[in-house]
Amino acid sequence: MQTFQNPILPGFYPDPSVCRVGEDYYLVTSTFAYFPGVPIFHSKDLVHWKQIGNVLTRDSQLPLANTEGSQGIFAPTIREYDGIFYMITTNVSGGGNFIVTAENPAGPWSEPFFLKGANGIDPSLYFEDGKCYYHGTCEKPDGKYYGDNDIYLQELDLKEMKLVGERHVIWHSALKNAVWPEGPHIYKKGDWYYLLISEGGTGHEHAITVARSKTLTGYYEGHKCNPILTHRHLGRDYPIVNVGHADLVETQNGEWWAVMLASRPYGGRYRNLGRETFLVPVTWEYEWPVINYGIGLVRETERFPDLPPVTFHQRTGFDFTGASKLPINLLYLRNPIPEDYKLDGDGLHLRLNKNAITEKESVSYVCIRQQHKSFEVVAKMQFSSDANECAGLVIFQSRKYHYQLVQTKDCLKVIKCENEALTTLAEKPLPNTDKPLYLRICAKEQELEFTYGTDALNYTNVIASADAKILNTDVAGGFVGNTIGMYASANGADSRKHAIFSFFEYKEI
Repeated sequence: MQTFQNPILPGFYPDPSVCRVGEDYYLVTSTFAYFPGVPIFHSKDLVHWKQIGNVLTRDSQLPLANTEGSQGIFAPTIREYDGIFYMITTNVSGGGNFIVTAENPAGPWSEPFFLKGANGIDPSLYFEDGKCYYHGTCEKPDGKYYGDNDIYLQELDLKEMKLVGERHVIWHSALKNAVWPEGPHIYKKGDWYYLLISEGGTGHEHAITVARSKTLTGYYEGHKCNPILTHRHLGRDYPIVNVGHADLVETQNGEWWAVMLASRPYGGRYRNLGRETFLVPVTWEYEWPVINYGIGLVRETERFPDLPPVTFHQRTGFDFTGASKLPINLLYLRNPIPEDYKLDGDGLHLRLNKNAITEKESVSYVCIRQQHKSFEVVAKMQFSSDANECAGLVIFQSRKYHYQLVQTKDCLKVIKCENEALTTLAEKPLPNTDKPLYLRICAKEQELEFTYGTDALNYTNVIASADAKILNTDVAGGFVGNTIGMYASANGADSRKHAIFSFFEYKEI
């Protein structure tokens, strides 16, 4: 039997949503304070996913000013109906719930249609007989605690892009006093409408539950076997935790599968990779879904779908010399200032933005997600510093928790930021050469090594071991995994200078 390895999207790819159009599958995930927002992937086999674009590529679609790292875009849903793709999500930092549309999922996507009266988070769409129905979460009017939510449904007029008609509260949750029922998706199978949600919060107590009704507006009857999937009973040291926020898809061959988020702790109970996207088979018994029949767990090694495998090569090394645009899988932190990033033949020029990465402003930082427990990142950089200027590499969990390997006026430094406090852990004099520097961060699970060299073969330690355990949500809070990227700052001064990065590579070790 052919198998694949979970997660199908390793690293910070949370809140997955999937849809099928013929033999093609499309998937989106959350991005929070990163830009562009909502990566969109294409697959033929549900296992191998190629990023084909980003949904939110313009400031007008995604304003992120003064946004903390775990704010911004929450939980997108993607659906296709009558030749049009719809992506609906929440910008918790500005505007609330909105829809964008496209004829081609690779883009471009429309300007956002913000939905008046669509309170709450985690919106989804269900289409039937030419009509569209919005469903999402809202606080109970008589809620007794934080996260005491309802799931509601209301018709959405797609011509006017507004909610119309009566609002129907269709379910609360499976458990009494459940916290954060969220992530609702409705499906029709046979005579039943099925409502799939998560509850328990997106941490260790996360769980997937299901209800059904013979009518779309309900009320929905909870399954007596709920939760239909959780790992909360397995202990916090289990290799896969935080399982929840699922979306179902039926293949052209009649199989059912679920994409969902989960986390892989390592080096203890630490989840530096954030919430990742996993794939699990679904069957049906007595007109209820059963996730991973006979097993009831998310597994690292899983059977392959009954689809022909279609693989591809994913780039993780970037030569910026001669490039005309940045790869679509690179990210900025908040809305980028265009003049901070310039491809000019000899590489990527990062302007020394006056803002530091410890602030909630737009900073000169372009990055890639950490996708493995052990990895190596190398960047080739040409930079001459004055005063308080710096440039180099950052491994970033949040503005309050990260590490910097940066060149300053007269030395290379490793700076730890823990709970907003900056500490210089080590520094080395700059080599007596005008050659570009190779900067390298290596992670061996929870141990970080910061090195440099004047060529790509020989490296010198700035610090041989630093603790990566501060770079996870158990310590830093929030919802995001780590990114690693190129950074430049004038630390409060106005500057027109640039650091030039000619090469950047991320790889598993």
